[in-house]
Amino acid sequence: MFVDEAKIYVKAGDGGNGCVAFRREKYVPRGGPSGGDGGSGGSIYVEADQNDNTLLRYRYNREFKADRGRHGEGSNCSGQSGGDTILKVPVGTLVFDEEGEGLLVDLKKPGQRILVAQGGKGGRGNQHFAKPWHQAPREREEGQPGEERRLRLELKLLADVGLVGFPNAGKSTLISVISAARPKIANYPFTTLEPNLGVVNADGGTGGHGSELGRTFVVADLPGLIEGASEGAGLGIRFLRHVERTRLLAHLIDTSDIAEMDPVKAFEIIKGELAAFSGTMIDKPMIVVATKLDATTDRTKLQELKKFCAERGLEFHAISAPTGEGVKELVRAMADALDKIPKEELGDVDTAPGADVDYVDIGAYEDPDDSEPDEGGPPVGKIS
Repeated sequence: MFVDEAKIYVKAGDGGNGCVAFRREKYVPRGGPSGGDGGSGGSIYVEADQNDNTLLRYRYNREFKADRGRHGEGSNCSGQSGGDTILKVPVGTLVFDEEGEGLLVDLKKPGQRILVAQGGKGGRGNQHFAKPWHQAPREREEGQPGEERRLRLELKLLADVGLVGFPNAGKSTLISVISAARPKIANYPFTTLEPNLGVVNADGGTGGHGSELGRTFVVADLPGLIEGASEGAGLGIRFLRHVERTRLLAHLIDTSDIAEMDPVKAFEIIKGELAAFSGTMIDKPMIVVATKLDATTDRTKLQELKKFCAERGLEFHAISAPTGEGVKELVRAMADALDKIPKEELGDVDTAPGADVDYVDIGAYEDPDDSEPDEGGPPVGKIS
C-alpha cells in the first residue's frame, strides 16, 4: 500500500532525577554526599532511508516516545541515559511542524538525519551542592522534560522522468515494457491507483561481469489526471506533488481510433492542470508521446498532434508499447534529454529559515543492530 502523507506525535525522553545520598561506610572517613546525576532522556531523529518507499508504517502507528533517563543512585552512580529513537522515512520526505514552524527539513539524500525532539537533561545529585559551609546538602535537581512535537510527513518521489496523461493513455503499459515495474494494467480508467517506479536502462547494458550498465534513470508512472485535477478532481491532486521532483515530463496522449478526446485538446488540458498546481511545472522540459500506434488506422489525429508539437518546438514521438514500435527511440530520447538537464544538487538539506532543529549528516549510517549491510541502489519496480 502506497502512503505519501502521515501525521505523527513524537515525545523525547525525560531526564532522570538527581539522587540524595550519603556515604556511611565504616572505613571511609568524611563520607559526605554521594548522590549521582540522572541520565539524559533519549532524543528522536528522522532519517532518510533509501530502502523505504512509503510512509505506511506511520499510517497506523502515530505516537513515538523515546526512553527516559534513569534516576541517579548512591555512591556517585549516574543514571543510564535513555536510548535514541530513529524514525526511518523514504528519501524525498518533507518534515513539517504542525504547530506553526512550517517546513523543518527536506530529506533528499540517503543517510541524512534530523533531530526533531531533544531529550531532557538529567538532574544533578546532591554531590554537586556540597560546600565548605554546607557539607550535608539535601538538595538535588529533577530531570528536565523531553521535547514533544506534532509532525506532518509528506513524501515527494525522487524520479528523473514523470509519465503524465489522461487515464488509459498507456502509461502503465509503457513502464512495464521499459523497466521491471509490474503495475496493474486493465482496459478501464483509473486502473493505476498509486505511483509506480521503474529503473530504465537506456543503452541496453546488463551490468554483468566485464560489461557496462550504461545510462540508467528512474521513471515514475503517476495515476491518470483529468480536467480539474489541480482543484481536487479524480486522483491526480493526491499525486501531482510527485511530479515536482522530476527533471523531465513525458506526456502520453492516446491517438488511437477509439480515443474520444482530440489529442491537442488533451494536451492543453493536462498542461493547464500542471500549471494550475505549480508554476514551476510549466517550465519543465517535456516530450510528447503519441501512444497505441497498433490501434491507430486513421493517422489524422496523429499528424495533427505532430504538427502542433512542431509549431511549439516540442519533441514528439509515436510508439506502440505492446509491439515495441518506437519504444527504444523514445527511451534513448529520454536519456539524451536528461543528459542536457543538470541534476539538482542533493548534497545539502533544505531547511526552513529559523527552524529550531539540529541537523546531522551521518553519511552512510550503519545500524548497530544490523549485522548485514543494506543493499543500495535506486528503487526498482512497483512501490508496495
